[in-house]
Amino acid sequence: MNPRLARILVDGTTDREFDYTVPDALVDGVQVGSRVRLPFRHRQLLGTVIALPAVSEVPVEKLRPITSVVGDDPAIPAVLLELARWISEYYCAPLDQAMRGVLPDVIRKAEIDFKERQFARLVRAPDEEEAAALAKRSPRRAELLAALESAPSQRVQVVQLLEDLGTTRQTLQGLVKLGFVAIEHGTIPRDPFGANVFLADTPLILNPEQSAALREVRDMMMTPRAEQKPMLLHGVTGSGKTEIYLQAIAMARAKGRGALVLVPEISLTPQTVERFKSRFAGAGDEVAVLHSRLSEGERHDEWHRIHSGEARIVIGARSAIFAPVREPGLIVVDEEHEGSYKQEEAPRYHARDIAVVRAKLEGCAVLLGSATPSLESYHNATTGKYVLLNLTTRVDDRKMPIIRIIDMRRESQRQNSSGPSVLSEKLRTAVTSRLDKGEQTILFLNRRGFASAMLCPKCGFVCECPNCSLALTFHRTNDLLMCHLCGHRQKAPKRCPNPDCRDPAIRHRGFGTERVEDVVAKVFPKARIARMDADTMTGKHAHRDALGAFKAGKTDILVGTQMIAKGLHFPNVTLVGIINADLSLHMNDFRAAERTFQLLTQVAGRAGRGDMEGEVIVQTCTPMSPAIQFARHHDFQGFWEQESEFRQTCDHPPFTHLVLITVRSPHKERAEFSAQTMARRIRENLPRGAVMFDPLPAPWEKLKTYYRFQIQLRSRAILTLSRYVRQVLDALPLPEDVQAQVDVDPQQLL
Repeated sequence: MNPRLARILVDGTTDREFDYTVPDALVDGVQVGSRVRLPFRHRQLLGTVIALPAVSEVPVEKLRPITSVVGDDPAIPAVLLELARWISEYYCAPLDQAMRGVLPDVIRKAEIDFKERQFARLVRAPDEEEAAALAKRSPRRAELLAALESAPSQRVQVVQLLEDLGTTRQTLQGLVKLGFVAIEHGTIPRDPFGANVFLADTPLILNPEQSAALREVRDMMMTPRAEQKPMLLHGVTGSGKTEIYLQAIAMARAKGRGALVLVPEISLTPQTVERFKSRFAGAGDEVAVLHSRLSEGERHDEWHRIHSGEARIVIGARSAIFAPVREPGLIVVDEEHEGSYKQEEAPRYHARDIAVVRAKLEGCAVLLGSATPSLESYHNATTGKYVLLNLTTRVDDRKMPIIRIIDMRRESQRQNSSGPSVLSEKLRTAVTSRLDKGEQTILFLNRRGFASAMLCPKCGFVCECPNCSLALTFHRTNDLLMCHLCGHRQKAPKRCPNPDCRDPAIRHRGFGTERVEDVVAKVFPKARIARMDADTMTGKHAHRDALGAFKAGKTDILVGTQMIAKGLHFPNVTLVGIINADLSLHMNDFRAAERTFQLLTQVAGRAGRGDMEGEVIVQTCTPMSPAIQFARHHDFQGFWEQESEFRQTCDHPPFTHLVLITVRSPHKERAEFSAQTMARRIRENLPRGAVMFDPLPAPWEKLKTYYRFQIQLRSRAILTLSRYVRQVLDALPLPEDVQAQVDVDPQQLL
């Protein structure tokens, strides 16, 4: 008989697939999706079995055998293998890169195992005579034995047992010799929420709109695979979208199927996890969590809980879309409009779109939820590609917050200020009122640091990053200038660094959350203030602790960036102040207005979620901007109609697809020349209907020491264009110090 063959994608070999033979001892363990160790040249590497071919193009006698199989079951289910191939083709990425996205590094590398510990188990209880003799001869042993007898499983971790009783291992060994206790080895789970207690709750009563939406979701879950469509749940902030998710997942679990829930930010996870763990507390520990703040050990254990079928509900950020949930019945993408669902490193996938593709492959329902849907998703809903579900009112008929617009140009004149004011008079008065009533306030500014730049008023010198085309941000806490792109740090100068100037009057320009916190502390000295941004949220549980303190009423004013803008539910928050609404409005990106509208609406939605009416004060220098005015009136439909008309006229998404090629090099001339050469090659056989623009410097021309040039292409037939671009780039040799990155459906053009 011919030996069994396996076709393997070896880690780190891009798209090359190699055939190996399977030794008889490993035949039962080698399946499609299995991870294996194998000889590759002079090394032992890991790889993934992607096929079991009957024959090979290489003579069998020249094939080498697989060394061993990693794990008992295939690490990658067949559906996720198919999904990886789709990602590779759609996003112009090598298959190996797509596989790295599907399987976490901690599982791929197989360097971490389960956490092993010693356990003491009660073998037999002493009779009355033995117990009396033991108590008389060795009271410490008797105490230890009693502790084991009273333990629920009569099995306790040795370290914990000895620590609790303040005794020694020698005491325990004495009980082992007497035959009362046995020492065993076992594993303990690394549970990121093991220290938390979640009290079970029950489903809430739905209002008519929620009930109608849930019926639609239930019906779609029962619809045959060929007729299923993605659903877009467009519900205003506070309309009860999460309760629909919870009840829909309960329906999926009742049918024996699993569920996946994606959330866009790490800061959303604690509240979301609490709600899900509490709701499904009675079904065992079914809820697993996956996000980047887990330790490697926690990620390893959570992944294996999902892979084994122990956990059937997964909550996580972007990469959780690849969790090996068994037979998912529903995939939920909360805040589907969020840009953080887009992976910024290869493979540059969008988790929302991957959710739609995976749902189709799995034959399950997919529900996208948002108060401010992306124009791409809403366009799909208006054209019938998605099913649109609407929630137009808040639960319990709570009112939407009143939004007031403050023109900061007039405010600066009123305050006789030469620079921009941090707090307008109306916002100060409103915060004072909330403090007097014992209510809470959120102040939002999507820029961290104390000042956005340092400049010399005499010569105009601006302190810039040596690695990036960006002014350095001043952080007063440690007196540093920092680049938020590459991480460069340097001491803030006391004089102008320009050797021809050296003026000591160099000063700060603009402001960030650090300065807002400083100003608020001076204006409201008795208020309890906390700040949430990338500078303060550095500890593993920093998000959970900060939000927990705010929820418990230990904080009066919460200052923060976009990590406090979405999805958080605090009934005592009655005021939201948006310090500078213009930050995202004037970015060099056609999505600037959409992002501004979404951000203002989402931040405003944090106010008035309890019994008290909410108020939002928006400080802006462009009060008549359509994005700001539509957000003021909670008018998504009006914004959609105007913005979609502009996008269609300019042939921007959602009416076409974009491909952005970025060519970068430490040498500007080489980057530019390579980009021009690449553009010429692409133009030679450009697919029909595709449009390509000439190479241009990126808006941030220099980033992390690399000069960057961009080529932008547009087409409605995106798969055709992706295949063609991949073909051209694979055939085009680039200089050693020049790199090309392809981003299909980019979310950022900077």
